[in-house]
Amino acid sequence: MTTGNLRQDDLHLPAGIDPNRPSAARIYDYFLGGTHNFAADRAVGDRAIDLVPGIPRIARANRAFLRRAVRLAATSGIRQFLDLGSGIPTEGNVHDIARTVHSDARVVYVDREPTAVLHAQDILAGDPNTSAVQGDLQHPQPVFDHPEVGRLLDVDEPVCILMIAVLHFIPDSPVLSAALRTYHRAAAPGSRLAISHTTASTGDVDRIADLYNRAGTALIPRDHDQVARMFTGWRLLDPGVVYTPLWRPDPDEVPLDDPATYLTYAGMAVRA
Repeated sequence: MTTGNLRQDDLHLPAGIDPNRPSAARIYDYFLGGTHNFAADRAVGDRAIDLVPGIPRIARANRAFLRRAVRLAATSGIRQFLDLGSGIPTEGNVHDIARTVHSDARVVYVDREPTAVLHAQDILAGDPNTSAVQGDLQHPQPVFDHPEVGRLLDVDEPVCILMIAVLHFIPDSPVLSAALRTYHRAAAPGSRLAISHTTASTGDVDRIADLYNRAGTALIPRDHDQVARMFTGWRLLDPGVVYTPLWRPDPDEVPLDDPATYLTYAGMAVRA
């Protein structure tokens, strides 16, 4: 893993990748305190923090939800994970969490941003039980048909499907609805689906959405019922769809006065 923030000449970027254009994956990495981001990403991130100073705290709470969800899936016996819209697997990545329970856990990270995939492949080099591939969660069949997905994941066995902080970058459409139905049909009984999603409940989110839109990445906040409908066909686990810090907090976590300030809903469901 590269130490310090990346410069344009730190990586041999493939044609078509512009490090001067902000990347949602690298901005999120910056919020988490990661190192795989460029000056353009940090500029957008700093502007977002100016608008909503709690954004790094919100990002960390979202990543903490990811850790708890992966740990729960692993303790239920799941050894394979499909992380859709994974971004850059740096701070608290899925395979490290899963392997605290199963040393042989297998993970495929999927992202449609070529830059995010490039960074992920660099991080995962030499690990035969992980892979990073380019794909769009709105088109499930090419994802399932990818050779690396076929090598690492057995769709006849339970898998944990992760859609963490990604669906709010995808507008409502018949294509998205069909994709969500496809993942449900493809998942073996006992599989899990974990989702976290920015909520439309405050003006803070409107300001962040405007900033992302001006940076070239659409952000579509959704309310509680809209997020809950994304689990259609799955059986939601307690406590349902709630703000991220309220989803099965660790016993030593301090209760929050106002969890709505975390601006993100989260939930996990099981395939019957």
